[in-house]
Amino acid sequence: PAPAFAAAFGPDSLAEAPVAGRIGAKIVTGQVDRLLVEPHRVLVLDYKTNRPPPEGVEGVPALYVRQMAAYRAVLRQAFPGRTVECALVWTYGARLMPLPDGLLDSHAPSA
Repeated sequence: PAPAFAAAFGPDSLAEAPVAGRIGAKIVTGQVDRLLVEPHRVLVLDYKTNRPPPEGVEGVPALYVRQMAAYRAVLRQAFPGRTVECALVWTYGARLMPLPDGLLDSHAPSA
């Protein structure tokens, strides 16, 4: 994995971690494949099986981006003051794709 996300696969990370919270009137629930909570950041990774996966973030289905943006919003509430970094792991080809904040911001749930 990319060095910035390698710790998400380490012994201090969680596999199949539940994520639940409220963003405004919306309830967000789900499960992420890898979660790492560190003192200054939270890493969240979700596996996707698309064949073939998109070449770049512009090809990621909006459904996936909305899902990760919602998880990021919940985790920001749960861990205030920490950076929340999100990435998809495409199982076909085992490729890690970090999702930029700007992309997630454009799909963030409204409060």
